[in-house]
Amino acid sequence: MTKIEAIKKVMEDNNGVANWKVIYDNIEKYYPAAKNSATWQEGIRGVLYREIKNNRNFKSVGLGLFSLFDYKEEKLEDVKQNPIRLHSFMEGVCIDIGNFMKYDTYTADPSASYNSLPLSEIATQKSVPDFTYNDIVESVKRIDVLWFNQSGFQFPQRAIEIVDSIGTLEPALKRTFQLNEFNLHYYLLTRKEYVWKIEKELSKEPYMRVRDRYFVKDYDEILEIYNNPMKFAHHDFFSISPR
Repeated sequence: MTKIEAIKKVMEDNNGVANWKVIYDNIEKYYPAAKNSATWQEGIRGVLYREIKNNRNFKSVGLGLFSLFDYKEEKLEDVKQNPIRLHSFMEGVCIDIGNFMKYDTYTADPSASYNSLPLSEIATQKSVPDFTYNDIVESVKRIDVLWFNQSGFQFPQRAIEIVDSIGTLEPALKRTFQLNEFNLHYYLLTRKEYVWKIEKELSKEPYMRVRDRYFVKDYDEILEIYNNPMKFAHHDFFSISPR
């Protein structure tokens, strides 16, 4: 079996889609010599990117997600009609971006899915590291998506909440505010019509004290930068440095 055939088998085992972690972890099942070289990961990436460039066998369905060439992606217009699906779809987008930016990623919804791939397969962290007091960890582990630095002691670098209804805003704000003593930004992603309502809540106590650390974005803005990362390379969502 060739490397191309092995990658295809790995994707078939995962409903036609996979990220690098899934490919790396499972490639030896079908290509036992896959890891014999010191640069084996580069070799696999080279094979996959060559096939994508030549419009053969595989295609890219995200920043770090790939699929079989005939894989049917979720249609965004259909996803937007289902709040539950849209919630997990946006979580998947944020996890994929975090992975692309070389952060360890965590989600409070591991059983949800993005493009048929469980979020547990996309996120690199199965649990929140014990970076502080247990009571704080217990609260923030319910945040939709967290990004952590990969090297050294792991601390949260970004907290992201998907606010699909105003009724979920208050608990989302309370969870993020638990990280007030840490140096990170909080992103609240929502429908365009809810942006002003969230902005209004952020002008009240206690959130107004750290208002500069909260960013409210509508789904379409995040999806646009996700689909055009080169064009929006300088967008604040791709920047982790504090302001």
